[in-house]
Amino acid sequence: MKVMKFAPMKEILKLAEEQKVAYGAFVTVSYETALAAIEAGSELNCPVIFITGTDCCDLMGGFEGTVETVKRAAANAQVPIALHLDHCRTYEECVQAIHAGYSSVMIDGSSLPFEENIALTKKVVDYAHTLGITVEGELGKLVGEEGNLVVKGPEGAQTDPQEAKEFVERTGVDCLAVSIGTQHGHYIAAPQLNIERLKAIQEVVEVPLVLHGGSGTPIDQVQESIRHGIRKINVATDVLTAVADSFEELKKQPGFKYNTAMFVNSKNAAKELIKGKMKDFRFEK
Repeated sequence: MKVMKFAPMKEILKLAEEQKVAYGAFVTVSYETALAAIEAGSELNCPVIFITGTDCCDLMGGFEGTVETVKRAAANAQVPIALHLDHCRTYEECVQAIHAGYSSVMIDGSSLPFEENIALTKKVVDYAHTLGITVEGELGKLVGEEGNLVVKGPEGAQTDPQEAKEFVERTGVDCLAVSIGTQHGHYIAAPQLNIERLKAIQEVVEVPLVLHGGSGTPIDQVQESIRHGIRKINVATDVLTAVADSFEELKKQPGFKYNTAMFVNSKNAAKELIKGKMKDFRFEK
């Protein structure tokens, strides 16, 4: 029996760069949320990138359980699939994920001083690249909550273009997550992406750029960011909201019963949300 191997995220982002589009990176917390993205990508012939924080992995039995869950969902996939560890803050956990079978890791040292962020990121890059694993770094801080990290403050937390250039050159990362005005979680007010700052970063950085906090960001701003170098867009809150809302809507129907149909419905709701994002990020109608 052929053993499935996840695709290097670097190769998927290279394809995005060639086509001048972005690919969504979608959260998964279960078999059905993984299957939702696999089916969406297969129907649209679109590569799929999965993002899992360590909290997501806990729901699926750790790194090994997550790898097994996604591989089972992707058994019949007809498109490249990357499994990416999101917002990891330690070298040790990145190594554990790599050994478990992840094809990509993000080491998030954005809360550290600049030199410490470089040192930690380079350490992960030096190890991961010997095994052909993609590494994403982050510079700048997204406002909002991601796991245990809480960041407050507007433009002062955004990515500095010259620091981004130095960071990429000294660490060797394959892609860089930048802060240009998005945030994690639900928005209280609509964001205004700092496209001028993104343009300045794109001019001096030669690796694909990543936009975190893609949920709830107006699509016209998202597509403008894609025009200026964003090649991967993380979507978590919108996926989880689609799943939660599907349960609430189903409960309103006459004759509702608690049964497994709830989970089929939630998978389909996530699938439709993901298909919409995939089309938007590739400028499809």
